[in-house]
Amino acid sequence: MKRFPIRHTLREKDAKKVLEEFSKRVNIDIKQVFKAGLQMEIARERDMEIFIINGRPSLIKIGENLYPTLLFNGIFPFLAKIVVDSGAVPYICNGADVMAPGVVRVNGEFNEGELVLIIDERYEKPLAIGVALYDSKTLRKLKHGKVIKNVHYVTDRIWKLLKKL
Repeated sequence: MKRFPIRHTLREKDAKKVLEEFSKRVNIDIKQVFKAGLQMEIARERDMEIFIINGRPSLIKIGENLYPTLLFNGIFPFLAKIVVDSGAVPYICNGADVMAPGVVRVNGEFNEGELVLIIDERYEKPLAIGVALYDSKTLRKLKHGKVIKNVHYVTDRIWKLLKKL
């Protein structure tokens, strides 16, 4: 039985650097999310780093890119949301990118390359974190084609690792 990688606490200056990088990525002051104190740990797994903030796996770094996890619900109010119809849900939960016909509504404004939260229409539950391939204004007009790159979704390898933490 394989054990999850060893976690260790980050020094304050290293934790601050990670949070500053993430703040730039999502265009918010991350201190809005963490009102109280902050303790950050890191766990490394093959090609990614997982940042555990105050006991919750909150951020993942894949290559040079930093993303929120689907367990970091404190960031959700600050992300634009892509609402998809129920027909798109099983595909997205199996790693498919979001296609224009599956988009029911776009909540919020964003630019190409920004992070968005993908939620289902019926229950408004988070399904995935994605990267916008178009800005919100353009995306609202599109009728076909890929519009969001799926980077982390429920049931993926990251999700399964997070559940073990």
